[in-house]
Amino acid sequence: MATIAVTDQDFEQTVLKAEGDILVDFWATWCGPCKMIGPALEEIATEMEGKITITKMDIDENPATPVKYGVRGVPTLMIFRGGNVIATLVGARPKGDIAKWINETAGSAVA
Repeated sequence: MATIAVTDQDFEQTVLKAEGDILVDFWATWCGPCKMIGPALEEIATEMEGKITITKMDIDENPATPVKYGVRGVPTLMIFRGGNVIATLVGARPKGDIAKWINETAGSAVA
């Protein structure tokens, strides 16, 4: 499964009310590091299908949600569970580091 674009308008339904863990990549078209991790997130979305859903939000087109969650820099990755932020990672990281972070976080409540 590829990443899913999310907007201010559908954030509540797509992220906050979703079942399971949802990663939101807050990014911008002008952000070089965002473009660097984009392909890694696409790969992780496919590799971890069923474990976590990966979404992307363009902060320039959707300013309300990033402000609400205190996003000050991009890329910022947040994992939501049950409508709450359970983990945040700021800045670009290698694919392996992002995958490890997801596994440690998303796997933490899997029984």
